[in-house]
Amino acid sequence: MKGSNGIVLDKPGKPSYESPASFRMIVLIRTVSKILERIISSHLLLAARSKGMLNPNQCGSLPGLSTYDAVLTLFNNVRTLQRPRLKVSSLFLDIKARFDNVDNSTLARILREGGIPRYVVSWVSSFLGARSCTLVFQGTPGTPAPVKAGGPQGSPISPLLFLLYLSALHFQVPRGLMISDVDNFALTAASPSYWGNIRRLQKLFEKLEAKALRIGVSFSVAKTELIHWRTPSQRNSQRCLSPIKIT
Repeated sequence: MKGSNGIVLDKPGKPSYESPASFRMIVLIRTVSKILERIISSHLLLAARSKGMLNPNQCGSLPGLSTYDAVLTLFNNVRTLQRPRLKVSSLFLDIKARFDNVDNSTLARILREGGIPRYVVSWVSSFLGARSCTLVFQGTPGTPAPVKAGGPQGSPISPLLFLLYLSALHFQVPRGLMISDVDNFALTAASPSYWGNIRRLQKLFEKLEAKALRIGVSFSVAKTELIHWRTPSQRNSQRCLSPIKIT
């Protein structure tokens, strides 16, 4: 039940296929295993919510909290912060490799400290441990290789495990907001000037990055975006070109 086939597909339009980033992999796992994983996922979700392990600003891959909810929350927060004539800016971040970053021992510690029942923690550790994947190129299976970290793509429980793994990254932002949609994070800050927002977002990112490094995840520089929100009366204000350092 712990073995899977990884179908390797090339991403169209790439200038070169010499890098692993030019390919995507679809992991095929057994249907019988998925049934049990969905049952455990339902139990784990109830336990995690009862223990307060999931941050209210975590959206996506959760019943009743979709990307739509994340967008509405961000939009409402921006408009609220703009009412006292503050300038508002948001920094959008994307976590590299998503499920591949989940470390089994770190996740087990997070679940134990969160108060998840021991039998569920043991099941999750067993589920993530001693896995293997056979890469399939152009329809030809290769040799099974051990998977040392991460949850299997396509499993019903992998998205929930990933969200619980990232729950510790969330923190309160005074006069602002942190919200996430699975592996996408948005930091929003407000101040009397866009220059002030840049300084605040830089400090907020450094705090978030430090938390991320403790659990072995990092952010993609290429997918990072900065937005300065403007009301009609602010559209003629001076542009802010001060950079934010993302490593």
